[in-house]
Amino acid sequence: MTGITRTRLDAWAARKIGACGANFSRAELDRYQLARLRETIGWARKNSPFYRDLLAGRAETDLASLADLSRFPFTAADDLRRHGLRFLCVSQSDVSRVVTLDSSGTTGPAKRLYFTAADQEATIDFFQAGMTNLAEPGDKVLILLPGERPGGVGDLLKIALERSGVKPVPHGVVADIPAALAAMAREQATCLVGVPAQVLALARWAESAGMSLPVKSVLLSTDHVPRIIIRELKRIWGCDVFEHYGMTELGLGGGTDCAAHAGYHLHEADFHFEIVDPLTGDPRPAGETGEVVVTTLARRGMPLIRYRTGDISRLLSGPCPCGSALRRLAPVTGRQDGLIALGEQGFFTLADLDEALYAVPGLIGFTAAVDNRRRATRLAIAASLAAAPGREHERELIAALETVPAIRAARQAGSLELTIAAERCRGGLEPSAAKRAIMELS
Repeated sequence: MTGITRTRLDAWAARKIGACGANFSRAELDRYQLARLRETIGWARKNSPFYRDLLAGRAETDLASLADLSRFPFTAADDLRRHGLRFLCVSQSDVSRVVTLDSSGTTGPAKRLYFTAADQEATIDFFQAGMTNLAEPGDKVLILLPGERPGGVGDLLKIALERSGVKPVPHGVVADIPAALAAMAREQATCLVGVPAQVLALARWAESAGMSLPVKSVLLSTDHVPRIIIRELKRIWGCDVFEHYGMTELGLGGGTDCAAHAGYHLHEADFHFEIVDPLTGDPRPAGETGEVVVTTLARRGMPLIRYRTGDISRLLSGPCPCGSALRRLAPVTGRQDGLIALGEQGFFTLADLDEALYAVPGLIGFTAAVDNRRRATRLAIAASLAAAPGREHERELIAALETVPAIRAARQAGSLELTIAAERCRGGLEPSAAKRAIMELS
């Protein structure tokens, strides 16, 4: 792969770490990260009641190298639920935004994240740099993300685009497909930023209606990005498709791929990333799959130290074809807490269902529910199609599901029942389509 423009995140990172010019070496970045890790640990031990207890007997002086970070304890989502305010290193009056995250069906308290104005400014800065890879002055970007509240992801992206001379067109998550397509046509949007499943729904609806739209680039964010969705968007719109990796805990930052589409260039000026064994917590080298662990490097309000994200991925070996010095993360393949076990036949994930079912032509969306309250597990799929469903659609959906090895093996063993309900999409999308999960009944 030749002639690929180097990601513009390099110039951003060089500015952040104080490197001379746009170029910097891996050694320079490692030295910067080590210094920031020491500062973060010292700051947290001094100002956070939670970290004062967690890091008792440990100090920033224990870090002689980046590898020494593996000797420090992890933090996790349960810590945020139980001790949210005790993470704070500043007065609550210095907090400009509080985000409450659902507790994923548990009965315990929700996670609350606290961000200062400086934290949110850092997110805007990252968005501004990342978006230059796919939009330039003169483009119009349709933002299909929540943006009603100040400081939300859509609002921060709008500010970042305006600073770049790109016109943002806030729309919000897609609830009405025809209305979103009408906005695209009216504004002549050249770029979309949205949730993978929702953007695919727009593309397939537009294709079925014979709509021609001037889309040149798409950025998919906030959820797992199935490879089949990328292929379909390229086929239908002939556009380039980029991916963003991020999470609310990180202030929505994380990483973005470049024109080489060879992994997410990580937001290493503000975060340190590790991959660990999900069971033992031991570090795993580049190329090996494990759980993503992140430490914030510049956050002063609510720093996170060795935060276990639950995402399963790997750091990629070797340089990106674009020549960047930033490390790259492979696409996330699932979550540590998202495995659906099928006994001796193995397990499957929502990501497996995505790749299988979105390959069915005309599928607009689906929901999945697993019932383990009987001898044979039941997997129920409710599918929404662009055309009126027939018996051939049910056969196609079952055939697609059986491309997942664990599902096929469990059906052959008689330990899994499939039920399929298909209907024609009327143009609406459920709010759950923005952040999907498999409903488990047990």
